Amino acid sequence: MAEIRRLPALREGDWDWQMEAACRGSDTAGFYHPENERGPSRVRREMRAKAVCSGCPVVQNCLRWALAAREPYGVWGGLSTEERESLLTRQQASA
Repeated sequence: MAEIRRLPALREGDWDWQMEAACRGSDTAGFYHPENERGPSRVRREMRAKAVCSGCPVVQNCLRWALAAREPYGVWGGLSTEERESLLTRQQASA
């Protein structure tokens, strides 16, 4: 079960940015890895997802949300789970 206590408190308008997201209406399967996916298959899927993110007008909002929520799965804001964890680790180390 997901741990919801770690989620940031929602305020009105927090999700408005999603209306402009480049991925809106896309098949979300391309952003989340299936069980046991690894190697070249995972790299290719993540590259396709990141390509969508690269042209997204709200990619920074998406990344900000994923970092605040510590989103544990998928490509959010143009970064994979591992890339977001690394970014959070670097931010914490410099604080």
